Amino acid sequence: MRWEEQLSRAGWRITMPRRVVMRVLERAARPLSPQEIHARGRRLHRSLGLVSVYRALMVLERAGLVRRVHREDRCDGYVLASPGHHHLLICRRCGRAVEFPGAEDLSGLIAQVEQRTGFRVEDHLLQLVGLCGPCRDL
Repeated sequence: MRWEEQLSRAGWRITMPRRVVMRVLERAARPLSPQEIHARGRRLHRSLGLVSVYRALMVLERAGLVRRVHREDRCDGYVLASPGHHHLLICRRCGRAVEFPGAEDLSGLIAQVEQRTGFRVEDHLLQLVGLCGPCRDL
C-alpha cells in the first residue's frame, strides 16, 4: 500500500508539507533531523516552513509511516518506517539506520520486567548502536 493510501485510511489529509517530508525521507541514506529535512525540503518547495515539518513528522509518525531515531547528538532523527513492529540498528560512524523485526523477541524479558517491577509494559523501543560492515572495515 502506498503511503498516501495509508495516511488517508488513518484519517489524515495529504498536504504539501507531508508530501515533501516523505519525499526527502525516501531519498535519505541516514536518519535526518527536522532541521535537515527542512533544509532539503526547501529545495523542493521554497515556502516549506520548519513548523510545518515538525507537524508533518508528528502526523506521519502517528500514522506509522516514519520512525523516530534517538541519535547520540541528542537531536532526534527520522527514517521511513516499515509496516509492523521493528527495532533499529544505527551505525555510529556513518549514521545509517537499518530496521530489524522483533516484537516477539523481547516477550520473555518484558514478562520478567513486569513481574519484578509491577509495571505493565505497553510498548517498547529498541535501538542498537555500533558500526555497519563498511564502516567496520575502514
